[in-house]
Amino acid sequence: MLDAVRAELAEHGYDSLTVDTVAARAGVHRTTVYRRWGDVGGLLADVYDAAGDDDWEPPDTGSLHGDLAALNEEIQAAMVMRPPIMEALIAASFRSEAAADAQRRLWEDRYVRCEVIVERAIGRAEIPPGTGARRLLVTATAPVYHHLVLLRAPLDPALPADAARTAVLAAVAGAFTEGS
Repeated sequence: MLDAVRAELAEHGYDSLTVDTVAARAGVHRTTVYRRWGDVGGLLADVYDAAGDDDWEPPDTGSLHGDLAALNEEIQAAMVMRPPIMEALIAASFRSEAAADAQRRLWEDRYVRCEVIVERAIGRAEIPPGTGARRLLVTATAPVYHHLVLLRAPLDPALPADAARTAVLAAVAGAFTEGS
């Protein structure tokens, strides 16, 4: 069923996603979908939840800048991938509370997994002890989302490394430590 949702999103986007089209693609009756998922939001929530059931780990390049740049490269690649499934899922989160809740769970999972990037950097004495992982990670990755999602600007190959560099400079200066 989730493969059918992803395929419909990829081919037709969120605006054309319906229980009927997903049921037809999956080869089940629409009442089956309504009974199990309720609506499109329920289907999308399961797509988000399934994305968190993977073995993805953040990059380990040996430096904070390298790890953050590689993470940003992954994010940028996912955002510009065609078909635009990530874009459709983000759009869905604005129209479905179930999808929004599932998206929050997915991002929480990803941020928790990425805390190791900051822990490794502290261990290598690249940044001060007490550096807040979430604040640093959001600062490092937000420019990529802002550029592609909010500005809908074309891909900027330099942006992942530039955003990482800015975040590292701020972290080295103590911008993400408690009390800063």
